[in-house]
Order: sequence, then C-alpha cells, then structure tokens
Amino acid sequence: MTVGAKKFTPEVLLSAPRRSAATPNAAGTLALFSVSTYSFHSHSKTSEIRVLDIKTGQSELLTNDLAASEPTWLGDHNLVLWLKGGEKGTTELVVADAEHLDNKPEVFMTVNGPVSNMKVARIDADNIALAVTGLATPSGDLYNPKTAEKPISTAKIYSKLFVRQWDSYVTENKSSIFYTVLSRLQGVSKMTVAPLKNALADLSVPLETPVPPFGGAGDFDISKNGIVFVAKDPTLDPANYTKTDLYYIPLRTFTERQAPTPQIVKTGNLRGYSSSPVFSPDAKSVAFARMKSDQYESDKPRLLLVPDITDLSNVQEFYETEDGEGKWDLRPESIIWSRNGEELYVTAEENGRGKLFKLPASPRHATHLPTAIIENGTVTDVKALPNNRIFISSTSLVDNSIYSIYIPDDPSGRLTVSSNAKGGKTFGLSQDQVHEFWYQGAGDYSVHAWVVKPSFFKKGQKYPLAYLIHGGPQGAWNEGWSTRWNPAVFAEQGYVVVAPNPTGSTGYGMALQNGIKNEWGGRPYEDLVKGFEYIEKNMDYVDTTRSVALGASYGGFMVNWIQGHPLGRKFKALVTHDGVFSTLNQYSSEELFFPHHDFGGTLWENRENYEKWDPARHLENWATPHLIIHNELDYRLPIAEGLAPFNVLQTKGIPSKFLTFPDENHWVLKPENSLVWHKVVLDWINKYSGVTSD
Repeated sequence: MTVGAKKFTPEVLLSAPRRSAATPNAAGTLALFSVSTYSFHSHSKTSEIRVLDIKTGQSELLTNDLAASEPTWLGDHNLVLWLKGGEKGTTELVVADAEHLDNKPEVFMTVNGPVSNMKVARIDADNIALAVTGLATPSGDLYNPKTAEKPISTAKIYSKLFVRQWDSYVTENKSSIFYTVLSRLQGVSKMTVAPLKNALADLSVPLETPVPPFGGAGDFDISKNGIVFVAKDPTLDPANYTKTDLYYIPLRTFTERQAPTPQIVKTGNLRGYSSSPVFSPDAKSVAFARMKSDQYESDKPRLLLVPDITDLSNVQEFYETEDGEGKWDLRPESIIWSRNGEELYVTAEENGRGKLFKLPASPRHATHLPTAIIENGTVTDVKALPNNRIFISSTSLVDNSIYSIYIPDDPSGRLTVSSNAKGGKTFGLSQDQVHEFWYQGAGDYSVHAWVVKPSFFKKGQKYPLAYLIHGGPQGAWNEGWSTRWNPAVFAEQGYVVVAPNPTGSTGYGMALQNGIKNEWGGRPYEDLVKGFEYIEKNMDYVDTTRSVALGASYGGFMVNWIQGHPLGRKFKALVTHDGVFSTLNQYSSEELFFPHHDFGGTLWENRENYEKWDPARHLENWATPHLIIHNELDYRLPIAEGLAPFNVLQTKGIPSKFLTFPDENHWVLKPENSLVWHKVVLDWINKYSGVTSD
C-alpha cells in the first residue's frame, strides 16, 4: 500500500497513504480501517475501506467507493456498516459481509441529508441501536443543503454571538443526534430499520451536539440504556464562555417517537469543557472528563465517573484533592473501558509524547496515579480486545500509521501488527534521526526540545538550523506525525530541525502551561532565546549563522515578536503562517474567551497588557527577510493580520513575500494547496540559508 521513496519530499508526505484508526471486531481477529491517497500526477484522490487480519497484518479491500466512509462493525457476525454520500445530498447506509468479500454490498437505508459520526450498540439479540449526527433545521428536520430552499438575498443578520466561527458563518441550523434501531440481524436481507428521529427536537432550551467547530464522535456515546452527550450551556454567550455540560437521554428501545428530555449531569465546581463521555461495557456507568474554569479552553480536564446512570446526582472525581487542583498534573483526553469494565485506558500528553495510561475504573480504587503503558510516539486511538488486550492506533515522527496490540504481562508489552511506513523506511526515514534534549528555561524549570537530523547526516559536518515554534499557545511538538508541520520535511532539505516546547506548552505540567498567561512575549520568548543559546554552545553540528525560524498561529505571533526583538537578528529568514500582527486586534476573532484568559481580561479592562505584547509596537526593529502566509477563510485570525505585516515589510523595503489561499482556513488542507505551501516555504528559507535541495 506504500511505495518506497528515495527522499522524503513534500510530494511524498502529501501523497503517502493516510490510514484511519483501525477498529477491531468483537473477536479481535479482524479490524476495519480506511485509507486515502492523493496523486499529483492525475490530481485525483483514491479512497478504500479495508479489512485487516490482525494475526497476519495483511488486509483485503472491502470497497474503493470514494463516497464511502466510517466503516463500523455491525453486531457479532462480521457484518460491516458504512456511510455513503448519495445523490442530491442524501446519505446511504451500506452493509457488507467481511467474511464473504465477493458478495455485493447492499444499501438498506437512505437518509435525506448528510450525516456522520455513526455509532452502534447492541440492545438485545435482535436489535442494534444506531446514532448519527447532522445539521437540524429549526423545525428539527435533518438539513439537506442540496435540496433546501435558497434565499433570494445573501444578507446575514445577527443579534448575538457567534457571527462566524473557524471558517464559516453561523446559521440557524444546529448539529444534533439522530437515532434509530436495526432489527432482526440474522442476515442483511432480513434486516429492518426504523426512520431516524432527532434526539434533541422540541426542547424548550435548544441544545447542540457535537459542539462546533471541532466536535465529533467523541462528543457523545450510545448504549442499550440511551445516549450521553456534551453541549454548550445555551444560557451563556458561547464566545465568552467555554462551559459544556454532560446530558443523559434514557432510551430503552431506540424506537421512541420522541426522546425523553435530556437530563443534565451536575459536577459542582467543575464548570468548564466536558468531553469524551463513554458508557461502560454493561451500560450502567459513564466516564467522562471536565475542566474547572468556564472561560479557559486549555484548563486541565479531570476524570469523572457516574457509577450508576440512573442516579445522576452521584458523580465521582478521580485523583480529587482538597484544594480543588487535582493530584494528576496531566490533561486526560480520550477514555476507553476495558472489556470487563474494571479498568480505564486514558490518553494524555507527557514530555512530548501522546501516552496511554491505565487506571482502575473506580475513583475509590485509583489510589495511585495512572501508569503509562505506552510511552513512545503518539497514541491516536484505543480499542479494547478480549483477554484485557488493547488495540492501539498511533503515529511517530517517522511513521504516519502504526497498529499494535498491548499485551498485559507480556515481556515485550507491545506487538506491532502493521506499520504503514515500516518504521519510516518507506519514506527514507529512520528513528535514528530523532533526538531530544532539555535545557534551562527563563526560570526555575527545564524546557524540552525535539531534534530531527537529515537522514544523510554526517558527523563532522555542519547543517543550518530550522527553529520551529508551535502554535496554541497551549500546545506542543509531540512525537507524532503531521502533514502540515512535519519536521522531517525540513530535515530532509538539509536542516537540523529543533522544535522546542517553551512556556505555554502542554504535557509538562500545568505550571509550565499556565505560565504563559500575561506573558505572551515574555517567558516563552526568553525560553526560545535560551534554547538558541544552548544550540550555539552545545550542538557543534549546527550552523546557527544560517538559521531560519518558522511558526504558525501563536507560533506566527512569536515569529512576528522575534522579528522586532534581538533574537530576530539571529535568523537569515522568517516565516509566519496565520499569525497575530497586533494583539489589539483580538476582538476581530471569534472565541473571545481566549484573549480574555491569556491577557487577563477584556481590552477595555486591561489594555496595557494587550499593548505590552503587541508585535506592532516594535516595527522599527523589523529587518529580517520575512514570508507571510495568511488564508482568507481564517476567521480565528482574519486575513488583515497577514496583510498588515506584509504591508509593513514592503513599505520598509525588507525582502518579503505574501502567500494566501482564498479557500483555506487556519490550516492548509487541500493537497494541491499544501504542495504550493511547502514549495514556497522551502524555497524561501533555502534561499536565505544557502541550502541547495535537489
């Protein structure tokens, strides 16, 4: 499924097969996954759904229909269900037999609109609950943009926030969960399905889930006892508050004409984001996560348990402390139950890795902090297997898809089932290229940094530095794959890539992360300065006189900040992607809780703090050649934040270039656009660093 590459180029990165997480069947013998590729020769995409033999690591094609997506096991008979985009905006539910791949898949239901995030759960021997999500009209019907009546005017009128979010204007149509039941599953031809029903229709106070703009299947779960989901508090302004609550809808048959009113799960002083609700195997309990602050999107999530879904007043917190801060200093993300319901498996960042942790499923038994059972790479998905084994989907800095099995009490601990890039070899990469170091930060703490060397690195030679600055700012460079900011792409041009995780970075404890509040250009900048000084003194194979610096989002802010400060004179060229030109313009964004938290209040309450970290205050110092990239559909940082610095650079006569994509948002996602992005960026930094790339 992959073709070996002599050199890891942007074309190889963007055309390499992209595999989804894999989902094993009930027996743990087969797994479903999808894989897509893009060809720069034919300028076209291919997409497949495949069945993986977990024992051999080999896979077989189930369908190569471009419109097929989200394969899901249906019951215990190795039937596979997937969604297929149909004509006029409809969605078809298609079923096939994974044990008889020669049999033609059958369409057993057509839905009048686009749906996604499909989940199934067995109710009894003959019935399976099914839920999907889609946009609902104000009347509660599934919205179909292809058949909806088109307005005669393009006017948009708003009297509350949001006006627009991420890359689109907010409309009257809201995300919702639609449910039904599949009955008599002895065979495809005997299967019946009831019409979809909107679980959130006719509510006195409207609720929306998944939560835009990034909500998905992790925002809800289903079981034989009903649906749990998270939704924004409809009584609060969503632009200024992050509060999302957990709700429970008791359903017994999934044939109810009208779903019962959602019941809220109250969590005391924890009033921030709720996330990752998941039913226990017996459907009696629910584990989920919730933050404390209702105005801080990157607050620490706490693990919570509802032991008995029929008693929502009993909510228990894992690792609770009297001061309310919680004993576990990491940020739990996804949650999975073991098959026997006795343990939880939780993903969380730690020291530049996306680790997997194990803990007892009861807070009363979780007397010790969770144990990391997978410590390398980044775990992207986890599924429970029989015999307490765990199926893991993960990535690394040199491999974009690894399937493995965690085996308790086995000396090896982890068995690789399939590696998309054979540990990097397919891409001409090797784990030997990846290193890391720690250095003293601006205060009494250490800062971690990743190093990626060229595959053709030779001892005794010097290579220019590519200094990568991550966004967020509450984010991190982790030991995981990326198709947007991949360190290996820069390394293979001939750079030593250093990717530091300074103040504000996640996965190093909340003190380091929260230290960026009111310090945007302070401690993080000093950490980066000290990192550069460490490289100068300790890495004799790095030619710092030919250094370049690049960053996006907050990383773009920092590059703009560096441009106006002494560190900016250390670089031959700079690259800002969708960055902040002036912190005084934060109110042109959408999620206002973000600057309110990081700058310590509103603009009118604390203007001096916004001004303190404003890159535009230091324009007189700008002198380094600078590439500015900014996209038209970036509503989080509108395009004026890119046009303004380019205008300054041009007016001052500083060598500069401006790149924009009218059809991209904060990210560049389309393959052809991404290829242009990479070529422009690499040509720019290579020109000023003196790198010659064949």
